[in-house]
Amino acid sequence: MKNLIYLLVISFILSGCASSKKYFQKGKYDQAINKAVKKIRKNPSKTNDILILDKSYNLANERNLERIRFLKLEANPDTWDEILSLYSALKTRQRKVRTVLPLELPDRTINYKYVDYNKEIIESKNRAAEYFYANAKKLMGNNDKESFRQAYYELLKAKDYTGGGYLDIDKLINEARLKGISRAIVIVKNQTHFKLSKEFEENLLSFNTSNLNSEWVEYHTKHLDDNVSYDYFIYVNLKIIDVTPERVKETEHTETKKIEDGWEYVLDEKGNVKKDSLGNDIKVPKIKTIKCILIKNLQQKSVHVEGLVEILSNQPRKTLKKENIAADGFFEHISAKANGDLNALSPESKKLIKKSPVPFPHDLDMIYQAGETLKIAIKDVLRRNRRFVK
Repeated sequence: MKNLIYLLVISFILSGCASSKKYFQKGKYDQAINKAVKKIRKNPSKTNDILILDKSYNLANERNLERIRFLKLEANPDTWDEILSLYSALKTRQRKVRTVLPLELPDRTINYKYVDYNKEIIESKNRAAEYFYANAKKLMGNNDKESFRQAYYELLKAKDYTGGGYLDIDKLINEARLKGISRAIVIVKNQTHFKLSKEFEENLLSFNTSNLNSEWVEYHTKHLDDNVSYDYFIYVNLKIIDVTPERVKETEHTETKKIEDGWEYVLDEKGNVKKDSLGNDIKVPKIKTIKCILIKNLQQKSVHVEGLVEILSNQPRKTLKKENIAADGFFEHISAKANGDLNALSPESKKLIKKSPVPFPHDLDMIYQAGETLKIAIKDVLRRNRRFVK
């Protein structure tokens, strides 16, 4: 009967405490404890939160201890890290709840017995470290990227748990890190009829690779040294470079303008000069049309570059992705000369006649211009296809 009354009281309290009820009913006991502790610190006589904390604390501890008993009975060496986490959770939870003890209820006082978990935590750390150290060395024997990466993380845990108790652990960590990284090198291959300089190829790949790199992937645009091996080769194959001939187009048109050119008398029907109301002779401006021939000189030259980015894995040797790239470069210059009355020209035309024809850029200069655009296209292809390099 007493237990039934207690359960009814708990149900009534939970119905009036929405946040605690939400966490408690979902089995999120630690969240329920956190909420209750915060409220009890502000108001130590909050009966509702004390009962929620008490129930959540006991159920959370019971769940952790039951799991620990099962794992120890199962006796798998890879479970010591979980056991460590469970003991750590018990210690953290106890420390948090002790900040509000004792808990005063109208009919009783709650004051949990202190449990020292340090011995179990230290034993779990050592056992977990032993497993991680031994398993990491075993993984490294597989000699593949994923195993080296997993070994790296396990060695870091082993070092953290023992404080560097294994003499060779730093050496193993460095080895696992170096062997776990995938390296990709980007190489330009000129397959066009143009002879391009080394400087051009280097400039084509002179972009920042930091936003392409990840924890386990490095992109290189230069070969570091012969001790470095690459897992991926990315070829930028230049297929076509087409530079148009120098084009000069001359066009001409006439511009006209009406201007005042002196004045003349206004005559009546009899040929006499007309007078105004004051008796003065009436004069009007004489208008004449001036003209000027504008001869425009349009200089044009362009370049078109096409290529193919090819991503290959080294082991096994396999093409993973191919994607076309292209870029264009343009040169255009307009100048003009005039024949006639320059006053007839518009302001824009007057600016043009101040310009003279200029030398056309060399083919290689045009190719360099297109190369800057091609560089952006190359990096964009690498960025969009990072999933192939892993």
